[in-house]
Amino acid sequence: MDVRRQPRFLLTPARCRVILAGLLLLPGGVGEAAEEQAAGQPEKNPLVLVPERVFDAVDGLVHEGWTVVVTGQKITAAGPKATVQPPANAATIQLPGMTLLPGLMDIHSHIFLHPYNEALWNDQVLKEPVAYRSVEAVNHVKATLMAGFTLLRDLGTEGAGFSDLAIKRAIEEGLIPGPRLLTATKAIVATASYGPGPLGFAENVNLPKGAQEASGVPEILKAVREQAGAGADWIKVYADYGRGSHGKEEPTFSSEELRALVEEAHLAGRPVAAHAMTPEGMRRAILAGVDTIEHGYSGTEDVFKLMASKGVAFLPTLTAAEAYAEYFHGYKPGTSPMPAQLERALESFKLALDNKVIIGVGSDVGVFAHGTNYRELEWMVRGGMTPVQALLAATAVSAKIVRMEDKVGRIKPDMLADVVACSGDPTKDIQALRSVSFVMKDGAIYKKP
Repeated sequence: MDVRRQPRFLLTPARCRVILAGLLLLPGGVGEAAEEQAAGQPEKNPLVLVPERVFDAVDGLVHEGWTVVVTGQKITAAGPKATVQPPANAATIQLPGMTLLPGLMDIHSHIFLHPYNEALWNDQVLKEPVAYRSVEAVNHVKATLMAGFTLLRDLGTEGAGFSDLAIKRAIEEGLIPGPRLLTATKAIVATASYGPGPLGFAENVNLPKGAQEASGVPEILKAVREQAGAGADWIKVYADYGRGSHGKEEPTFSSEELRALVEEAHLAGRPVAAHAMTPEGMRRAILAGVDTIEHGYSGTEDVFKLMASKGVAFLPTLTAAEAYAEYFHGYKPGTSPMPAQLERALESFKLALDNKVIIGVGSDVGVFAHGTNYRELEWMVRGGMTPVQALLAATAVSAKIVRMEDKVGRIKPDMLADVVACSGDPTKDIQALRSVSFVMKDGAIYKKP
């Protein structure tokens, strides 16, 4: 059955009371407007947001003295205070000393994972029941929203099957607070080219897998159709992986297999994200027609030029490279030399930037702590972006990558009211994003000073 055609959740008065009670018990609570939305009640009044400045992600400038009017779920006005005439019944929210900007986006996340220094990936997949991981995911999406990230593209449940579809439904129906969630469900990997195992385990052990295995065009078409049919918004494929001797990254699918996967996904209206670390894996994926490349730590100038010519977007996941260096190579930020793996990731990022590749914000959060997604923007600035470029990557650019530029990513009339505010000016100091104290999604307030 197509999950998109299932009956919507019926909000009876009894269920409303249960939902409200559950939300109030969540650590940190949620804003009053969010509680009203969870109970199916619209905002009572238009709202006028009065920050010190607005970064609208339209012209790349900071606008002092602007106000923003929100009516229902949408932005209805934005501009200098003297030119904006709010409705007479509007309520005003003062945000002194703050910068208002579009809700941030992280379009490479894993809500069913938590940091590997808490539990290794194998242990999470093999020892944590899916129900337990789903409870963790509820906490993860809340932490993400409260940090100012109002949209996630979650690129694989890592052994939790189609559970991301349930989390997405719970968010959309107001059962739990969380960002807009784009799902990729299981992801697709070549047979015996993803964990757990088979290397390192006895041959008679039947291991669950962290993604859906496929070999040959018929199996690939079947996997794409199953995932799209279940409700995946994106199809994710692993174009290479550490399957060579000593775990060396090598391409996993043939060019023919990748072309068949992309063609079928696009036929179903699903864009394709490709995990690709090696130049050859990246090249095959790009020529097959994928829409985004994830990681690209060993990308070459030729590969990035090819990406730019094809309009393929890049999600650099620099924070994940830092986290791996900390967990497995003894890296201590600020006190030890940068390890070769992290230096290589930064070099690839700079090549992509120099060759004018479309770059969005994708951090691989889950490898590191949910709610600290802002670290990716800080790394992008260290890697050569200006703070404004990083903010645009996290808003208007990422919105375009996920085909939602007509709905989110900018502060302007008729856009959905996904806006956040932080102390200070992140266009001058990107670390200002560490102190997001106002979060609105769909016109509902989830966090306020």
